Amino acid sequence: MVQAKTWILTKHFDGFPKDSNFELKVEELPEPKDGEVLLEAVFLSVDPYMRVFSRFSMNEGNMMIGTQVARVIQSKNPAFPVGSHVVARSGWRTHTVCDGTGLTPIMADWPQGVSLSLALGTIGMPGLTALYGIEEVLGLQKGETLLVNAAAGAVGSVVGQIAKLKGCKVVGSAGSDAKVAFLKKLGFDEAFNYKTVGSLEEALKKASPDGYDCFFENVGGSFSDVALQQMKNFGRIAVCGSISGYNDTTPQTGPYPHLTMIVKQLKMEGFMQTRWEHKHPESLKRLMGWLKEGKLQSREHVTKGFENMPAAFMGLLRGENIGKAIVAV
Repeated sequence: MVQAKTWILTKHFDGFPKDSNFELKVEELPEPKDGEVLLEAVFLSVDPYMRVFSRFSMNEGNMMIGTQVARVIQSKNPAFPVGSHVVARSGWRTHTVCDGTGLTPIMADWPQGVSLSLALGTIGMPGLTALYGIEEVLGLQKGETLLVNAAAGAVGSVVGQIAKLKGCKVVGSAGSDAKVAFLKKLGFDEAFNYKTVGSLEEALKKASPDGYDCFFENVGGSFSDVALQQMKNFGRIAVCGSISGYNDTTPQTGPYPHLTMIVKQLKMEGFMQTRWEHKHPESLKRLMGWLKEGKLQSREHVTKGFENMPAAFMGLLRGENIGKAIVAV
């Protein structure tokens, strides 16, 4: 019998998460039946969406939601041989018995020397989010100017690089000088620390005096209010996240953008990458191709130890990571 460690949500978050919101439990797993496999987590993802989705997709006492790269250690399902790796939406747990439903095998030609953890980042959900936001939502064109906030995160850092591949000017906002240096290394044309600029409006104007054709929105709140004023007429906004408000106990209110959107004739669209799931295999190959060619760089913030899942999650929400936040078991 294999023992699985799991992290449970003991109480719904009220404001910023606390250690007391989580409890580590151990459970005995049955032997796999015909058609089933036993998975062992290798890497687990921590993502901002977990903070929001926990409220309406989880009950107190449920295991924390999430995705992992797992190794097949026992198999009675020929589609998943022992030793193969999969991406699994198994949540915060070390071991899982399942029938294979929802498992995505790691692509067969995954290059040696490329960590499988990237299947949770640049060659996974965040990379797909960046790609679809740029191509499907914004329709970004060569020569346009793109603004992306939370630009040093798992999604934002890929957004900026893909935009540069398409021949665009890219302006990124991040929350530390180290993150700004990272963006410059990635090839962003302009980058600034929103926490230290005297005026966000002036920083945006300085970075692109003519305004912005497109805005990849990850933050929301007051940043969004200021950024919309800098959009060009007929500008497009892809709304991917709103992390500035995820931990608020009282919902943010106003100012409201309607008049700006009318006068500038802006288009704003929220999205999730699952809308284009039918394109995932092709899109992942494109992302991997850019990575192999050296056109796409990836950086990870790795926390070691399954016992540190809550700390990694809270660190992510505090903005401690540069690039994708990962837990290595």
